[in-house]
Amino acid sequence: MSMPGSSELIIVLFALFIIVLPIAALLDLLRSRFKDPVNNIVWTLVIILLPILGSILYFSIAKSQK
Repeated sequence: MSMPGSSELIIVLFALFIIVLPIAALLDLLRSRFKDPVNNIVWTLVIILLPILGSILYFSIAKSQK
């Protein structure tokens, strides 16, 4: 069994990032309370339909809506 090369390691880390970021955003969303309950539905759809961009937007914008 050989050690993975640096390019393989980068691919694995990127794949992990793509999987973990939306899951973390959805878990944070489940624990959050928004001023307007409709925001929960909107953010859920954004994160599911645009996993990476939606997660980044959620973590950067949603704090002001809570």
